[in-house]
Amino acid sequence: MAFDDAYGALTDHDDDARWAYGTGFTDPLHGVPAEIPDGVDRAGLFARCLALGDDALIMSHRLQQWVTRAPELEDELALANIGLDLLGQARLLLTRAGEAEGAGRDEDDLAYRREPHEFRNVRLAEVADADFAHLVARLLVFATWRLALFDRLTADPDPVLAAIAAKGVKEITYHRDYAAQWVVRLGDGTELSHERMVAAMTAVAPLIDELFDGDAGLRAECDAVLAQVLTAATVPAPPIPAGSGRRDEHTAALTEILAEMQQLARAVPGGSW
Repeated sequence: MAFDDAYGALTDHDDDARWAYGTGFTDPLHGVPAEIPDGVDRAGLFARCLALGDDALIMSHRLQQWVTRAPELEDELALANIGLDLLGQARLLLTRAGEAEGAGRDEDDLAYRREPHEFRNVRLAEVADADFAHLVARLLVFATWRLALFDRLTADPDPVLAAIAAKGVKEITYHRDYAAQWVVRLGDGTELSHERMVAAMTAVAPLIDELFDGDAGLRAECDAVLAQVLTAATVPAPPIPAGSGRRDEHTAALTEILAEMQQLARAVPGGSW
């Protein structure tokens, strides 16, 4: 199905397949009015879009690292498609962040020309996966939280962010279901897979509290979903240490990710590909 502008593509509900492969527009928000509506706080909109775009960009990069490493070809394709979904979300969100900022920065400037301390992604998105169990545990928590958050953002006063969130809800629902199925399969599987799933949830637990930044309603919704999945997986819920909310605190892993991801853009300033 062809579209004359990206807004039509954003709001279409009948053709999901093309979203795994992009819209074909150089500007991901081509045709969408860039103006920020009256009453919308530009700084707040910039912060929301930047943080959510950074989450998607970094998590997408981690998922792409599983190509050629996944246990089966079917999972390799699934993880690659989830990574592409998140990359598409990152392009839209970082473009909208640049428009809200009003400093002339586009998606490439924000993705490739910032230093690690300028990124606003949560640490959950950036840590390396010890094994496949760790990956699905991390993806389950990330998708459960992001789905609940995007569902709320469908009512955001900025219509572009609301439209991006509405489209993302459909994608992230699949991401969460995929991760949940693997958590149950491993947790309720062999003795070894159960041990690894328990270890994976324990390793991810310290990164959960920062996601909510004091939002009790969002936390309760996510806790209920995670409890349901872990019960089915016969995996005990790990204790979750209290942590800070989202801020510019990162692990050393982010520096390694950006060194790899930004290498070409920094080596060829102004280049296009």
